[in-house]
Amino acid sequence: MEELFTLRDFYGKMKLPIPDTIGKDIGHFNVFKIDEYRAKLNEGEMRYDRRSYFKISLINGKNRAEYADKVIDIADKALLFASPRIPYHYVPQDENQSGYFCVFTENFLSKDKSGVILETLPLFQPGGFPIFNISDDDYVELEQLFHKIDRELSSDYPFKFDLIRAYVVELLHIGQKLQPVQPMENGKNAATRITDLFVELLERQFPVNTPAQRLVLKTANDFAERLAVHPNHLNKVLKETTGSTTTAIIHARVFEEAKILLNNTDWNISEIAFSLGFEEVAHFSNFFKKFSKTSPLKYRGSIAI
Repeated sequence: MEELFTLRDFYGKMKLPIPDTIGKDIGHFNVFKIDEYRAKLNEGEMRYDRRSYFKISLINGKNRAEYADKVIDIADKALLFASPRIPYHYVPQDENQSGYFCVFTENFLSKDKSGVILETLPLFQPGGFPIFNISDDDYVELEQLFHKIDRELSSDYPFKFDLIRAYVVELLHIGQKLQPVQPMENGKNAATRITDLFVELLERQFPVNTPAQRLVLKTANDFAERLAVHPNHLNKVLKETTGSTTTAIIHARVFEEAKILLNNTDWNISEIAFSLGFEEVAHFSNFFKKFSKTSPLKYRGSIAI
């Protein structure tokens, strides 16, 4: 099934205990020094995934951020904003990495606590470039702000999270005042990357192992949303690189899985239909007939013979 990289996954990767604030209404916040956790962060390549949390990173080092339709190289110092809406892959390019990053949930910075509606900010809109080059002076100023956050987080001040929220909102405003880094020119490499990511997201949902498992990404719009590209653009790219439309590729893969399940399981037709994302058995039967010219039940019967 299509996966979401959660805070629990994040803490597991960092080999740190899972904080008891995860999943609570108050929301979760934490801050880290990149140089202290760099080795753990780089253990095993982070897949192109959606994260379930927001992240703000103050970067000092050569890095690359890969999105579905763009690549952004960071030569030196930068400020990066990441949201659950936009999946990406972040790749350090050398060993000299320092700075800070913080992770937080939407609940932590909810409107009633901060006055901010995160999903409406330009920083977190699909199609944006949420990475900002900064000067040495900007870096020093931002490093001091992260240091305040880090110091406050370990303090006994009873209202420390209110103060930290104010610091995070300040980071958001600083980001919105900066000019974004321009992505590398789109072209053949971007088209190949979009195609590869689409195939990865599609195949990640298979095999379907239990009747309770269900496909999450079923339509062209579902995949376009995950890739943070327009459905028409995704369709155009796939037509150019594969010769098939988004919908045709999805349907062909679902049909192959349907045959596998009919061949190799004793699940009833209703269970197979549900697991493949069909709301009604009749919809699944019509879909299957379109490809095989026979019903799922007759197809299974012909195998038995």
